Parts: sequence; structure tokens; C-alpha cells
Amino acid sequence: MPEVLIMGEMLVEIMRPDVGIELYKPGLFKGPYPSGAPAIFIDTVARLGHDTAIIGGVGKDDFGKSLLDRFKRDGVNCDYVLQSEERATGVAFVTYFSDGSRKFIFHMGNTPAVEAKMPDVSRLKDVKYFHIMGCSLMSNKDFAQEILKTMRALVKQGTKVSFDPNIRKELLTDDSIYAVVNEVVTNTSVFLPGIEELLMITEEKNIKEAIKKSFRNPNLEVLALKNGSKGSTIYTRNQVVEMGVYEVEQLDPTGAGDCFDGAFIAGLVDGKNVLDAAKMGAAAGAINAAAFGPMEGDISIETVNKIIKDNKVKK
Repeated sequence: MPEVLIMGEMLVEIMRPDVGIELYKPGLFKGPYPSGAPAIFIDTVARLGHDTAIIGGVGKDDFGKSLLDRFKRDGVNCDYVLQSEERATGVAFVTYFSDGSRKFIFHMGNTPAVEAKMPDVSRLKDVKYFHIMGCSLMSNKDFAQEILKTMRALVKQGTKVSFDPNIRKELLTDDSIYAVVNEVVTNTSVFLPGIEELLMITEEKNIKEAIKKSFRNPNLEVLALKNGSKGSTIYTRNQVVEMGVYEVEQLDPTGAGDCFDGAFIAGLVDGKNVLDAAKMGAAAGAINAAAFGPMEGDISIETVNKIIKDNKVKK
């Protein structure tokens, strides 16, 4: 029985090998790499020793095999993953620029990634956290409704919701997504936004007021405000904790935030306080960023603890 469950897109990523190469220009790519923010998150939790499962879909093709083989290796339960004979596994193409920005082209709309349905949640009574990614809510309207149905049923059973808005402007197609996001936020116990996402969702102009407004939600217990290379600030109702980043030679930042989420939630499941959970998140994110590929890096309990023990924190 999974302790941590996620429902979201599974895809492979095809990446430019160097910065500054536009996607519209002929050139080399590297990949496929197993990817999708939900996939990166749940794989991180599994590598840190917890029972996990993902609800999603892939094609019965080599890209789907890439994902399923990776999950099998790392211990993610794929009993709730549909495998389609008719449709191909989702793909994202990505390129980087020298200022740290990225550009994506997603091919997910007509793929099994957004066809999964709510499972029989009576088989999932021991789930401690159901994690939701905003990009999954934006990928397809029907899929978003299936995620909401699953969330409602799990919450009734006592599962807590963790939520990373993970907003992708490439997937923001209409305003209906805001009602969906607001329902998820209302049910969220652990909120993991970036600064712009926090201000957008709360419709506030400064962080202080946005934090204050967020905690008007009686369900909210922890707000981990992520700020990229500047680290994170963890808020609860009675404390504020600052967490920097661990200094590593960065090769690829893709997936680092999702790894932070996964390790942070793993820490909370372990019963750690928010500072120690944030240290785990920062360490997992650093390990991921030091490797090329969105779900790469040797993340394990041992390597995370070693980063925390041996590496300096950059504030």
C-alpha cells in the first residue's frame, strides 16, 4: 500500500545538449529521458525509501518502456498505470538559455498521459499524502476532473494533499483552470509554490500578505516557498525557517524543484521537522541539478545524508 500517491502525466524529455539552441533550428538532441513533474516527484520519494504509486498512462512503445523500467528499478508501483495500444507516450522537447530560462514544446494532448481515471480508492486507505502538480491540472480538462475526484475521495479517507502549482505557461489554455486550482488549494495541507505562483494564486502583490492569506485556509499546515537558486523559506503557523541551497556544480536544473518536493514530503512522512525535511529537499534538488536529465542524479537516503553532512549551504 503506498504511503505517497500521485496522479499525473508521464512522459519522456528530448533535450538540447547545450544552451541557446532554439527548438526551431535543426540540431542535435539528447534523450529520451524519463520525465514529467509527477514522475520525477514520485520517483524521488521511492528512492528515499517509501512505498509509492503513480496513476497515469503510457503507450506500449519504447518511450513507455523507458518510464516503466525506470519506475520498476526505483520501486514505484505502476499498478495504476494504463498502457495504450493505440496512443503513443507523451513527449516534451526542451531547450535552455544562458539566463536560466527554458522553452518547452509538449506533445501530450492526445496521449495516454491524460487518459487515466480515478482508481478504486478503497484500496488506498493508507495513503498519507496525495501530491498534485499544477501542470497535470492544466494538461487536459477531463484529466483535471479525474484528479479532483481522486483528491476528494482520498481526503474523505484522511489523506493529506500536497500541492506544487508548477505552472507552465505553455499549458495555460483558458481561465477554467483557476477554479480547479482553487479547489486544490482549499484542500491543501502542504503548499509548495514559487514566488510568482504564490502571488498569482493569492492575488496579492507582496509575499507577506500572500502568506497571511494562504494561512486563512484551515487545512494548510506548511507552506514551502521555493526561490530557485536562493533556496526556500518554510512557513508554518508558528515558525519561519530559511533554507539555502547546497553548493554543487550544476549541469541541468530541470526537475530539481520536483526532487525538492519529493524529498520534502518524504521527510514529513519520516516524521522530521520542517527544517530537516527542507534539508532533504535541498539535497535531493542539488543531486538532481548536478546531473544531466530531468530525473537523473544518484538520489538515495545515503547520498542525501552525505550532501547534508558534507556540503556547505549557500544562503
